[in-house]
Amino acid sequence: MCEPKQAPGAQGSGPRRLKPAQLLFEPPEAVADPEHFFDLESIEDPRELLARSTELALAFRAAADRATEFQAVAAAQLADPRRFDRLPTAVIAARAEWSEDYAKKMVEFGRGLLRGSSSSVD
Repeated sequence: MCEPKQAPGAQGSGPRRLKPAQLLFEPPEAVADPEHFFDLESIEDPRELLARSTELALAFRAAADRATEFQAVAAAQLADPRRFDRLPTAVIAARAEWSEDYAKKMVEFGRGLLRGSSSSVD
């Protein structure tokens, strides 16, 4: 699995999910049509198609990176030894569908993000 990394202008990245989350901002009729994807199928000019699909790919990467930051923060919070209800790394890994080694890396990554955010607030 890939290592956690920071997004450009943000703080994180992430693992591959088995089933992607529903894209809530596409109209319901678009979701019903498996050929529809952000209206890209209707663009005939290859230059415009390349520009728009590149724009979408970059946006999805940034969104995935940001979502992974939140995963890492949540993992760090769940593993926090100060919590009476803290979870073992193996349980966090199972819940997030990660390997235990990856979960350990994400906990450390999340702790770094939490340290960074608390120092910027002070």
